Amino acid sequence: MKTEYLTKLAAVFGLCLTTTLTAQAKVNVVATLPDYAAIAREVGGDNVDVTVLAKPTEDPHFVDARPSFVVKLRQADMLIDGGAELEIGWLPPLLQNARNPKIAAGQPGRVEASQGVRLMDVPATLTRAAGDVHAMGNPHFMVDPIIAKAVAAHIASSLAAIDPAHAAAFQTNEKQFEATINAKLQEWGAKLLPYRGQSLVAYHDSWVYFAHRFGFNINIFLEPKPGIPPSPSHLAEVIAEMKAQKIKAIIVEPYHNRKIAEKVAESTGAKVVEFAQFPGALPDTDTYVKLIDSLVNHLTSALK
Repeated sequence: MKTEYLTKLAAVFGLCLTTTLTAQAKVNVVATLPDYAAIAREVGGDNVDVTVLAKPTEDPHFVDARPSFVVKLRQADMLIDGGAELEIGWLPPLLQNARNPKIAAGQPGRVEASQGVRLMDVPATLTRAAGDVHAMGNPHFMVDPIIAKAVAAHIASSLAAIDPAHAAAFQTNEKQFEATINAKLQEWGAKLLPYRGQSLVAYHDSWVYFAHRFGFNINIFLEPKPGIPPSPSHLAEVIAEMKAQKIKAIIVEPYHNRKIAEKVAESTGAKVVEFAQFPGALPDTDTYVKLIDSLVNHLTSALK
């Protein structure tokens, strides 16, 4: 009887140990921003635990760097960041304090999403008079679905290097994400085709890659310069230009001053369009594909 009890106890202990080891085997991924986190979940599936530092409704330039972030980075097997200075105001001190060699630049555990991406709007010269300009180019590249596919491939490759036992699963998930984007690109392109070539106004210069992918012109901004609050004189110029060009839509993100955009819209007959760079910032956008779906649908509704 005692032997049978000990045998059962050993079996239970072995099961618990196996479960614990399986849980520990997951790759601990930390993403600076929600778009990287969403794609990491798509690619990693059940073999990753993903933590994201910034909230989806938070301005990625000015994330509140909490002490808990240092702990998360210290425990990470992989860090996914932009690598194009979008997080330069808050990420470097966190990394310095975390002291985690696994996520140091050049290691398999460090994925800089901009690697291999041809950044747009690279400034010829840098001056504070130009506002919040990034030396490497515009860092808001993830709103281009084709670039998102490249980032997914990069994440899959790095995950495979960290966890070779699940490399095939990572590759399968990445190929599925790629196939989904390819199919949706046709759908998105068809919806936006009637409006190609139109001009839009944006609050901040976050949408150059989206505009390039889908054929829009976005070169008028409510901010006089990146990161500089709108002034009455600048808004008067924007209103005049919108009337002259008959621009119908103003893109506003969750952390922008919507009231300013609404006043400009009232003066021009345009519509304010809710846009967001990150999954989760708008209703029913918990995945990357759902986010782009929402952007396309909001824009087509405004331009009809």
